[in-house]
Formats: sequence, C-alpha cells, structure tokens
Amino acid sequence: MRSMSQCIMVSDSCLMKLHGYYRSSTSYRLRIALELKGLEYEQDPVNLLEGAQQDTGYTSRNPFASVPMLVADGRDRAQSMAMIEWLDEAYPGNPLLPTNVEDRFTARELTYAIATELHAPLNLSVLKYLKSKLGHEQGDIDDWYRHWLKRTLDPVETRLAQLEMGDFLFDTPGIFECILIPQIYNARRFKFDLSQHPRITGIEAACLVLPAFQRAHPDNQPDTPKRS
Repeated sequence: MRSMSQCIMVSDSCLMKLHGYYRSSTSYRLRIALELKGLEYEQDPVNLLEGAQQDTGYTSRNPFASVPMLVADGRDRAQSMAMIEWLDEAYPGNPLLPTNVEDRFTARELTYAIATELHAPLNLSVLKYLKSKLGHEQGDIDDWYRHWLKRTLDPVETRLAQLEMGDFLFDTPGIFECILIPQIYNARRFKFDLSQHPRITGIEAACLVLPAFQRAHPDNQPDTPKRS
C-alpha cells in the first residue's frame, strides 16, 4: 500500500496535494478517483466541524469555502466533479469515463443524478442550517436526509436494472462508482433502507473489496478520529 505521505510531481514545480475532510462525500469521491487513476498525492486535512474551511487563509485560495481543494499543476482547484473530469483529461491513463459516446452519456446520466440531486440538499452546511437556524430536531433532519436519498436512489436503481451490467456499471469502476460509493456510505450512516436497491448494493460490495476503494475509505484517512 502506498503511504499517504507520498506524492507525485504533476509539473516541474508543483506538488499534488489534497485538502479534504475524511467524511466529506466530495473529498471521498476525489480520493477514489485519484486512487483509481493510480495518482499519488499528499493530504492536508481541513476540519469542517471546526469551520477550518471558513478561515481567510483557505478562502483566499478557494472562495467556495468547500472541500475538496486539489493543488495540482500550479493551480488551486475546487469543485469535485470538475476536478474528476480534469484528472481524466490531464492523466488519460486508467480512464474514469468510457470511450464510447453513448456509454459516456450513461455514466454521466447516473453520476450527475447523484452529484446534482443529492449533494446540495444533503450537504453538511444545509443540515447545520436546518438545525441551528430553522430549529429542526435531529429526527426531522434524518427524515429529510432519507427523503432525498429515496427520491434519487430509486430511479438510479431502476436505470441500473434496465442496463446489462456486471459488478460495475461498465467493465471496471469509473466515474459513477467514484460518486456512488460515498453517497452509499452516507446513506448507511443515516440508516437508509437499501434492501430495495440490490444493484446499487451489488456495485458497492464489488467496489469495497478493491484496494483503491479501501485506501480512499473514510476509516483510513489521516484525519479519521482514533477509536478507543
């Protein structure tokens, strides 16, 4: 297994460095992408619970005040989906998107269903606003979370059932699996019933035994809280 302190030179003068949070789904998806593409990187954790993403030193480089931020090729890069597609273009080995145009559409259709329909309403900042600003109880917030999961994961499961697929969407895990697995990790945290989603959980099971996904897992990050 590669050390998390190892890194790769992406230009003559710039080191690839990932600023993220161990349990952030967007950080998790980018870690998977980096691992699947075989790119080594250094991590610099950003503690979302302590509001480190709001520090002026951070926002001066990433005005979105979000994670992940990837320092690569002499540039501070934000927005995980843009970064994943950039990685695929800048480092074409081990592609995350298939070559066939219709397969690329299928991958993007399912990927963006999760990335655009789920991330926004289920973001940590939204959940904190529901509690601290609007006064909702945690039980109500958990119901909110599960409502939006069902609204998107049900049609994703239906679309997967319409496709002829094996363990993954295509022959090997790619952009869809990068985005799906972190969302299912969160779904399990919020005790969402996945019993009606056998294709989704089948992909999850096939992914989680792979070393790339294990290295990217929240439990294996440098900022993961130590268990007693």
